Amino acid sequence: MLLYILLGVLIIPGIILGIYAQTKVTKTYNTYREVESEGGLTASQLARTVLDNAGLQDIELRREQGFLTDHYHPKKKYIALSEDVYDSKSVAALGVAMHEVGHALQKKEKHFFLGFRQVLVPVTNFASTLLWPLVIIGLLLGAFSASGLWGEIFIYAGIGFYGLTVLLNLITLPVEFDASKRALKMLEGGNFLNETELVGAKKVLNAAALTYVATFVVALLELLRFVLLIFLSRQN
Repeated sequence: MLLYILLGVLIIPGIILGIYAQTKVTKTYNTYREVESEGGLTASQLARTVLDNAGLQDIELRREQGFLTDHYHPKKKYIALSEDVYDSKSVAALGVAMHEVGHALQKKEKHFFLGFRQVLVPVTNFASTLLWPLVIIGLLLGAFSASGLWGEIFIYAGIGFYGLTVLLNLITLPVEFDASKRALKMLEGGNFLNETELVGAKKVLNAAALTYVATFVVALLELLRFVLLIFLSRQN
C-alpha cells in the first residue's frame, strides 16, 4: 500500500512545476500586455511584414478565439493569433506573434527537430490509443500463459508507446527554444522593439518556454510511475 502512495507522490513535483510555469507565463504576459511598443505596429501587422519579407506570402494569418491559443500549423500553412494578440501593439503580443513566425521560418529552412516532431505527432497519437489495451493484454497473458513470453512483448510494447509521448515532449523543447531565439533576433534586427522592450519580450518568451519544460518533466515522471505501476501489478 505504501508503494502505491509513493507512486502518487512521485508525480507531485511535476504538478508543482506545471502550476508554477503556468502562473509565471500568465503573470509575465499580463505585465507586458500593458506595455505598448513604440513602433506602432500590431502583432498581426508585424507578423505579416516579416513573413512577406521572408518570402512566406502563402502563410495565412488567422484570428483565434481564446487566451494564448496562438499556434502555427505547418501543413495548413497558417499562423493563428489569439484575440488578445492579433490587434495588440503590446510588447507581449509582438513577442508571441514573432515566436509563431519563428516556427514558419523553421519550416521554410527545414529545421530538423520541427520535421521530426511533425512525423512523431501522428505516430504518438495513434500509439496512445493502443497503450492501455496492450498493457492489459500483456498482464493477462503473463498471468494465464505458461511461458509469459507474449505477455512480456505486449507489456514492453505498451511501455515503448508511452515512451513516445516523452520523446515528443523532449523534441518539442529545441523546437520552441529555437523559435523564441528567432523571435528575439528578428525583433532586434528589424528594430521593431527598443532595448527596454526587448527585455520584456524576452521575459514573456522565457516564461512560455518554462511551460514546455514542465510538460516534459511531467511526462517523464508519468512514464516512471507507469513503469513502476506495471511491475508492481505483476508482483501481486
